[in-house]
This record gives sequence, structure tokens and C-alpha cells, in this order.
Amino acid sequence: MQPDPTVAEQAALTSGNDFWHTTPAAGLPSITVTDGPHGVRLQASEDDVVTGRPATCFPPAVATASTWDPDLLRRMGEALGDECRAMGVAVLLGPGINLKRTPLGGRNFEYFSEDPLLTGVLATEWVRGLQSRGVGASLKHFAVNSQETDRMRISADVDERTLREMYLRAFQRVVTQAQPWTVMCSYNRINGVYASQNRWLLTEVLREEWGFAGLVVSDWGAVADRVAAVAAGLDLTMPGPDDTGDRALAEAVADGRLDPAALRAAADRVRALVERTAEREPAEFDADTHHALAREIAARAVVLLKNEGGLLPLSEGQSLAVIGEFARTPRYQGGGSSHITPTRLDDALTALSESAEVRFASGYDDIDEAVALAAESEVALVFVGSEHETEGADRESVDLPPAHRELVERVAAANPRTVVVLSNGAVVLTRPWEAAVPAVVEGWLLGQAGGSALADVLFGRTNPSGRLAETIPVRLADHPSYLDFPGENGHVRYGEGLHVGYRGFDAR
Repeated sequence: MQPDPTVAEQAALTSGNDFWHTTPAAGLPSITVTDGPHGVRLQASEDDVVTGRPATCFPPAVATASTWDPDLLRRMGEALGDECRAMGVAVLLGPGINLKRTPLGGRNFEYFSEDPLLTGVLATEWVRGLQSRGVGASLKHFAVNSQETDRMRISADVDERTLREMYLRAFQRVVTQAQPWTVMCSYNRINGVYASQNRWLLTEVLREEWGFAGLVVSDWGAVADRVAAVAAGLDLTMPGPDDTGDRALAEAVADGRLDPAALRAAADRVRALVERTAEREPAEFDADTHHALAREIAARAVVLLKNEGGLLPLSEGQSLAVIGEFARTPRYQGGGSSHITPTRLDDALTALSESAEVRFASGYDDIDEAVALAAESEVALVFVGSEHETEGADRESVDLPPAHRELVERVAAANPRTVVVLSNGAVVLTRPWEAAVPAVVEGWLLGQAGGSALADVLFGRTNPSGRLAETIPVRLADHPSYLDFPGENGHVRYGEGLHVGYRGFDAR
């Protein structure tokens, strides 16, 4: 039996040892946490924070949400849990379940939907699958982290009804039905109070109302005042080390500014998390099997937006013009903390070539060649989409890049049997160019097996059963967040959900 930890040891337990590990203190070992949510981004070496060890890059949430299939999300969670076990990871930082308040959100590719019910149902099964393997989830980013612009200090000003009916609803469902081992608080302020210091959010709502029994961890670098954060209900500040903050906690207990019970409770929750995972047996995973699962999920995520005249599915033996560099060099995930180094990477050009006579033109910079190729082929497949979505920056537009729009329009004029295949981490506008093409396939960002999955759909081997999980507006100005995003003077106003009559959801 370990002796009771000292106040100094308790303080040390509530901050990280480094970027990805808890602090070994009071007789406890260190455990590893790392980024997800659609793969295990485990740091490859001390000097390599970005690349990570090879792991299965499953489709991001922008794609998996379009499956509308909770069982598929549970299977994905189980596979992620197996890879975490094989790599010695105790907690995977995901899933991300903030609502897509605006199509300009730079991190929308990591989030499921604009709909809290769909988000909550899918995320619940993801968490159940992961945690069935003895790996903790970290439900994030709590709460109203719906933009990247000024994310470290912006105050999301939201009335309580809008918060509860929309922006907290998915969190409530996952917490009450799946009990994630950890919840990650966000960077932003909520009605003027930082999430990491928001007692109403972290204690009154999360713990007292919803019955959350796990640990609250900060987003990386989100805590400015450790004393205020622990008092509000934050348990673990990441990353570390934070010797200054540890001392501040001990001094605050000594001089009566911090209730010693609050610090002890935080340290006890860290202890409980460590003990839950420390003696877990390692596991193995089969990379080929997980690649096949990633392919299945990706194919089920594809949405057929338009198919006039039955142009799809394609027939084997048709001559195909495959146009657009995305067919050869796929966009399969977004940028930032969720960027995964895949175990392998399928491209659509290679996959399509296995079933048909294919000629290729990269398209975006030499459009004349692409147009000529399209005119000589039975069917033209044009691969276009958004060029960049990433953590840390919101999008500037929801239009296709100008070169992509021109490519679609000119190829469609040369060949009336043109199929547009989109690759994008958030919605792109389809008007006016979609009127000129008979078939449009929404391919999202599909992970490492996306190229083969697209071929499966285009040739009819997999039914394109995906359904939209977010609205494609006719114009960006039609979106209810248009006038309030991204805010000004450190504040962004939420409230559009009520004054456009956004439907509420029951408590299922």
C-alpha cells in the first residue's frame, strides 16, 4: 500500500512529464497519451514531433459521419484500440465532436456533423469500441470549439438554451452512455471564462449533472492559471513539465487560496487513470486487415450527389480519361495534430487502372491536355476538391479553387459523360458547375485506402450508400453563421440556432 502522496507529489501528478507522458510520481509509473482521432500518431523519435510512426490512417470524421453507421464506428474504435495497445498508448486523444457551426471551420474534417444527435450516436460507438480494448478515449474539445481563428482566446458567447440543445448535446450523450475515460477541455473562453477555468462547465454540468467519473485533461497549452483550473475541476494540465505551476498549486494550498480537497481529487483521478492502464497486456494488429477495414469504411462514406442518365457505375473495359492530380496524389487527411503516417497509401489512378483502360492527365496546370484527353475517351473522371484544411487556420472560401472549376467546366464541355469526384475536408459549393456534369461523387477525405474505395464505388462493387452529415449551402451567405463568424474584439456570438428555428432534439 502506497503512503498518501504529499501536496508536492499531488501537484506533480496533475501536470505532464513531457509532451506525451504523465508524470511518474507518488509511486505511479508514467503512461503515454497521443493524438488521434482517425489513427495513432505516436511520436517516432524525440526530435520528430510531426511525422509519427506508421499507423493505419482511417477516414477522418468528415467521411465516417456520412456512413451513418454506428456499428462501423465501433469497429473502427476497436481497431484503433488494438493499434494503441501494440504501441503502448494508454489514451488516444479523440474523438472530436464539436459541431460544425460554419463550413469555414478549419478543423471540420476532424468533426462529425452539424447535427448533435448524429454526432453523439456515432461518437458513442467509437468510444465504446476503443475502450473495449482497454484504451481510454479523450472526448474533445469541451466546449464550443468551432473555429480556429483566435482559438486561444476567443470568447464563444452562447446562451444556455443554445448550449444545451446544440453544442453540449453530443457531449452529454457520449458521457452518459459511454463514460469516456477522459474529457479534453478546449482553448477558448465560454461567455468570458476560459474552458479550463470554467467551474460551471467542468464541475456543475460535466460531473454533477451528467455523472462523469473520469479525468478532465487540458488541450495542449490551454491552461494559463493552474490554481484556477484545478479549482474549477481540471485534473491534468498538458503538456509538461510545469514546475512553476506545480509550485503555484502547492503554495495556494498552503496559504488557503486552494481547497486541498480539490488538488487531492485531481491527483486521485490521475492515479485512477494510470492504474486503469498500467498493467494492461500488449496486443498486436494486422496492418493488412486494418487497411481492408479502412477501405470498407471509406467506400461506405462516399456520397453520390448526382447521377443523371445512369452514367455510374462504370463498366470494366470502358476507356477512361482520369484527370486531376488528386487521382494520382490523393488528399486523404487534413493537417495538424491528427496527421497520420499511413502504413500504405492507395491512389485512385492505380486502382482504376486495374479494371479499365485508363489514360491520365494531371489537369490543374495543363488544362488543354486534359480537355483533349477527355474528348477522346468514353468517360471522363475529373478529380478536384479543396486544397487545404488544417488545425490552426480556418478556410477562406468554400468554393473550388479557380483552376479546379475551370478544369471541370472545360472537360464537361468536351465530354458530356463527365464524372466529378470530390476530395475535401469540408463542404464545397457545387454551383454553378454541377449543372454541366451528369454525375458528382462526394469523396471527402477517405484515409489511406480511399483510392481503392473510390474505385469500388465507381465500378459498382460497393453501393454508394453514404449520406450527407452536413448541409451544402447554395451560397456561403445563406449559412446562418455568416454574419457572426469569426467574431471580433475577442468575442464571437452564437445564437443563430435559435433565431433561424433550428430544431431541438429529444433526450434519446
